[in-house]
Amino acid sequence: MIMVSPDFSKSKDGLVAAIAQDWRDGQVLMIAWMNEEAWRRTVETGRATYWSRSRNRLWAKGESSGNVQQIKAIYLDCDRDAVLMKVEQIGDAACHEGYRSCFFRRLAEDGGLETVGERVFDPEEVYGGQK
Repeated sequence: MIMVSPDFSKSKDGLVAAIAQDWRDGQVLMIAWMNEEAWRRTVETGRATYWSRSRNRLWAKGESSGNVQQIKAIYLDCDRDAVLMKVEQIGDAACHEGYRSCFFRRLAEDGGLETVGERVFDPEEVYGGQK
């Protein structure tokens, strides 16, 4: 039984931000969304499960790619409207675009984006055109 949970009532859509951070080196891997069911499954299984706003359904991280996130620790922020998960990233990448982190680009001096991460897999090979 889960006694404490995020306060899903604080957002009109019942979602809270969920940040996945590498438990060893602290790198922020991704941000996604959780609803109550994603939260429950994450806590019960020890593997990150999210709510996909684009697909309008739950998705367990790695269900297509095999790059799962094993939970090491979960933190709630002071308002209980955001979740930080320290995870073991099993597989090469957290990002569906084939990078270790979804934060593989940074703002350049010219105002554009520059890629600073290295692609570790070809998303076309892994997802076959669907992400």
